Amino acid sequence: MNLRRTMLFMPGNNPGMLQTATVFGADAVIFDLEDAVALGEKDAARVLISEALKTINYDDIEVVVRINPLSTSFAEKDIDVIARLKPDAILLPKACPEDITVLDKKLTKIENEEGMQNGTIKIHPLVETTYGVEKVYETIKASPRVISVLLGGEDLAVDLGVKRTKTSDELLYARTKIVNACKACKVDAIDTPFTDTNDQDGLLADTLKAKTLGFTGKLSINPRQIDIIHKAYAPSESEINYAQRVILAKEEAEKEGLGVFSLDGKMVDLPIIIRAIQTLDTAKLMGLID
Repeated sequence: MNLRRTMLFMPGNNPGMLQTATVFGADAVIFDLEDAVALGEKDAARVLISEALKTINYDDIEVVVRINPLSTSFAEKDIDVIARLKPDAILLPKACPEDITVLDKKLTKIENEEGMQNGTIKIHPLVETTYGVEKVYETIKASPRVISVLLGGEDLAVDLGVKRTKTSDELLYARTKIVNACKACKVDAIDTPFTDTNDQDGLLADTLKAKTLGFTGKLSINPRQIDIIHKAYAPSESEINYAQRVILAKEEAEKEGLGVFSLDGKMVDLPIIIRAIQTLDTAKLMGLID
């Protein structure tokens, strides 16, 4: 179980941020070659990211590179240069099943040329079109490299022809469809960024809403957002205590040969036990319990 509560975007043409990527506490960093980089700076950004991957030790943090869409003239060079440096994953914008298949084949070719094990480089599809939303299950199934799906709310709102709002009501269908596909395929579901970096209350509310829908993490566009998102995804003390009591009660019930038992006057069955185990596993990963 890997934590991807936060995936922090960093401009690929900002050497200072590439050097300090590990200090912000995000679970993953996304070095961006797409939206954050002007057309005239694409080649320079690619060189900067390449040098960073060659020379900087990113320790245990997941390093992802967002390439340009396959429909652009930049994508081929992005893949050829970046994949040979073995980042943890490639983020594919405007993701759809057809493009995932193409990317998978290109990565396999590079891995074979570089002597890597096939499947070493993973893929994070960024779903940000109406077509991508409708095809999200097929996108996941297009390659075993896919380990999560990311939602891009801003571009999706444009494709829908609607205004992007803080409540994100316009994204409800996309959010639920993506979460359901991810859960069915056992991959992470990462929610769209909250773009108002000065509204911490709004960020917390939006993250809690996404968590309630089933998202396992959230994209971030500013280091100040990291702690708030982590707070939202941390099990509360009462949730941890209840989960521990469920497991203790389960062990006692097993000694008595009982498959179903009650706790605090309520029946406890397998789904509640599984949820308790998930809560405790998450708390351990976050260092909240031993």
